[in-house]
Amino acid sequence: MITHLEEAERVLLDFALTLPEAFEDFPWGGQERVIKVNKKIFAFISVYPFLKHAPPKLRVGVKLPDSHEGAMALPFTKVMGYNMGKSRWVLASFAEGDDPPLPLLMDWIEESYRAIAPKRLIAQ
Repeated sequence: MITHLEEAERVLLDFALTLPEAFEDFPWGGQERVIKVNKKIFAFISVYPFLKHAPPKLRVGVKLPDSHEGAMALPFTKVMGYNMGKSRWVLASFAEGDDPPLPLLMDWIEESYRAIAPKRLIAQ
């Protein structure tokens, strides 16, 4: 049975993969999925239990050079770990029963893509 979070994950993945030359990768061999362009990550999009025996969560990590401050004011966001926060990476996290704001998350995915992709692809 597909959960609400998995449906949201699919919508976000489908959107991210429509961006020019975007592709899906699992660089650490596990369930954590990233979307790349030009071999560089522009989005983390995954649903799985991030802690042992914890319920699954939808997590979306994006680089937000323009909307970072507004994003950080929202209750479902935090600075992304692994020292990525200093580069304006934001992590949005949702539990089952939450209603992820898909249009906003798609805007963030596109902003992150534009921050990472080569200029020739952004023009497309």
